[in-house]
Amino acid sequence: MPPAFDREEEELEERERNFRPLSAVEAQQLRERSPQVSPWRVIAGQIIAGILVALAAWGLTGKQNLGWSAGYGALSVVIPAAVFARGLTGRLASLNISTAVLAFFVWELVKMALTVAMLFAAPRLISDLSWPAMLVGLVVAMQAYWAAVVFAPRRK
Repeated sequence: MPPAFDREEEELEERERNFRPLSAVEAQQLRERSPQVSPWRVIAGQIIAGILVALAAWGLTGKQNLGWSAGYGALSVVIPAAVFARGLTGRLASLNISTAVLAFFVWELVKMALTVAMLFAAPRLISDLSWPAMLVGLVVAMQAYWAAVVFAPRRK
C-alpha cells in the first residue's frame, strides 16, 4: 500500500487503542455542557428570519410583491420543516432505532417533495412573483438554524 494509506491505518488503530467509553457521570456532564436544540426553536427562528426578510424586501424597495415573494420563499422552508419536525417527534418515530431511521428518511422525502411542490405553486399563488426575492427568503430561512444554535440557552 502507498505510505499515505499506511499512515491513515496506523492513526485509526491508534485512535481505537486510545478509545475509552464515557462513564454515566461523564456522559451526563457532556449533555449538560452541550444541550440539544429543539427543532421547534429552529423553526421559530426560521419564522422570525422569514418575517424580517419579507419586511426588509418590502420596506427597502417599497414593492409589496417583493415582500410577498420573500415571505413565500421563507414559508417554502418553514412549512416543510414543521411537517418534518412533527413527523420526527411523533411516537412512531421513536419506537426503536430502525423506525427512527426509517422515519427520518420518509419525513425528509416528504419535506423535500413539499418544498418542491410549494416552489412550483409559487407563480400561481403570488401575483407578480419575484424569483430573486423568493430565493433570498428561502435561503435566509434555511440558514436561520445557525441563529437558533448560536442563541440556544446554555446550561451551567
